[in-house]
Amino acid sequence: MATSNDFDWNDIPLILALARSGSMSATGRQLGVDASTISRRIAAAEKALKLRLFIRDNTGYQLTDAGQVFVEHGEAVYGNVQSMLQASAQEADATAGPVNITSIDFLFDYWLLDHVPALHAQHPHLQLTLQAENQNLSFTRREADFALRLGKPSEDAALVMRKLGDLGFAVYGHARFAGTPRGCWGTQPWIAYDDTLAGTGEMQWLAAMEPQPRKVLKVNSLSTMVRACRAGVGMALLPCIMGQQDGLQRIGENVEVQRDIWLLSHRDAGSIARFKTVSSWLSQVYASSEQQLCGAVLNP
Repeated sequence: MATSNDFDWNDIPLILALARSGSMSATGRQLGVDASTISRRIAAAEKALKLRLFIRDNTGYQLTDAGQVFVEHGEAVYGNVQSMLQASAQEADATAGPVNITSIDFLFDYWLLDHVPALHAQHPHLQLTLQAENQNLSFTRREADFALRLGKPSEDAALVMRKLGDLGFAVYGHARFAGTPRGCWGTQPWIAYDDTLAGTGEMQWLAAMEPQPRKVLKVNSLSTMVRACRAGVGMALLPCIMGQQDGLQRIGENVEVQRDIWLLSHRDAGSIARFKTVSSWLSQVYASSEQQLCGAVLNP
């Protein structure tokens, strides 16, 4: 039985073409290969297979019985390979299928979700999964296709990282804090993160305030901070996109802290249509929301 590893599978279409035409010159014209190369490759294939595939008579090249069996199976194999390549190319070009995005939850809840209907209207076969995670999910295990991060991540050769833009933070509070002069902020009660998040830019800003304010409540959740702020517990430094809701007033006109929003993706994602579409969509959505995200748009 012929099981040689020396057989070159690239010779299958050449053997099939010669079987159909029966002519070295016709096969050469069809494949764009000179006849001597075809002859040499047929001889090498027969040697590797330990089979005689063709005999030559006065009408040209004819298949032997073994060659006939090879061609019957070869047609099926080659057809399956072509189907595989075509299906793979179509999949790569199709804006359809699953795309997993991970991010801190408030970027989904207060920004990205509002733009998902328009994306689905244009690409109804996309299947988005939004994973609200503060931990880093694995790109290698395909737990995430894209990640939105605050602050530049460490370099990773397997990932493409680019800055989408900035996210602004401003001071907000219940209506009873409205009009509090900046010089008096340190005398007011504040809501802060607990010690596990003391290293964030927001908490470093608060730690530098003079006089040092009373931190009457510490939390480990931004949504809890927002609710406490709306309830009047104290003032808080919040992302501007979260401060624009009922029950909160922006105190002072300045954006106090700016943090970077970075987009992480697979290095090979640029060759797959659905990933290219989502990457472009994220950039466009940021551009359309830039003033709101940066804090330039004040509460009416």
